[in-house]
Amino acid sequence: MATLTIGDRAPAFALPDPAGETVTLDALLEGTKALVLFFYPKDETPGCTAEACSFRDRHEAFVEAGAKVVGISDDPPASHATFRERHHLPYLLLSDEGGRVRRAFGVRPTLGLLPGRETFVLDGRGVVRGRFRSQLRARAHAKEALDLVRALVAAPPGGP
Repeated sequence: MATLTIGDRAPAFALPDPAGETVTLDALLEGTKALVLFFYPKDETPGCTAEACSFRDRHEAFVEAGAKVVGISDDPPASHATFRERHHLPYLLLSDEGGRVRRAFGVRPTLGLLPGRETFVLDGRGVVRGRFRSQLRARAHAKEALDLVRALVAAPPGGP
């Protein structure tokens, strides 16, 4: 399993969205100052729902800062469609059935059983600028990511 560190270029990927359309990393980066990718274990579980809703509740602030937010789990597209609708999630969810992209990003399982919970902040070029891992502090990911996005956007050219 790869281990991404700050300063590494994120691995390219192509994953289906809830409508079954393929979305690539390059397409997500187009026209954005930052991209927040949060990997979560499973739709409709208490911790994952809390995390997804915390990103929802801060979504407008992410957009104002020039960032896109995308959630990724192993769930199939139909599950994501239901999850988005039920919780009014305004951002994209992608299906990584089989966990290939999760492994490419180096997101390790928790206790060897649960898919890991980890958030990456990428700059507009796809370079990793932040990485947060906490299975238990699910709500903290959105705040930490937003703080970093704001710092990146405020940095002078050639900054972090």
